[in-house]
Amino acid sequence: MGRNALIEAVEQGQLKKDIPSFRVGDTVKVDIRIVEEGGKERVQSFSGTCIARKGTGISETFSLHRIAYGEGMERVIFLHSPLVVGIEVVRHGTARRGKLYYLRGTSGKAAKVKGRYEPAVKAEEIELQEAVVVEETPA
Repeated sequence: MGRNALIEAVEQGQLKKDIPSFRVGDTVKVDIRIVEEGGKERVQSFSGTCIARKGTGISETFSLHRIAYGEGMERVIFLHSPLVVGIEVVRHGTARRGKLYYLRGTSGKAAKVKGRYEPAVKAEEIELQEAVVVEETPA
């Protein structure tokens, strides 16, 4: 086992499995654990538009951008960090570029990203799929 293979094996154990799939342009809500004085912990939510994704493996990061109280805020978050409690995709957006850095200087309508249509699975289709699975399993 070479050095790179050993490092990759250690990294595989550290990767999170429950990460939803999201792309640049999506609005994402991230819950981050914050350690305060005295060892107290609390969870803080940060919601914003994903303007960049970089890296691979354990060092993969994504940048969230939002405008709060008229001021632009940006936060770079490690995807597999143990401080990240949860990631939730709030809204899917369409982006024709890999990085949306042009959103940094904008406000109002110019800072919006168009929505992307995600077809929802109807409840009837789910029931039909479950019925087929039940019929196929031998008793």
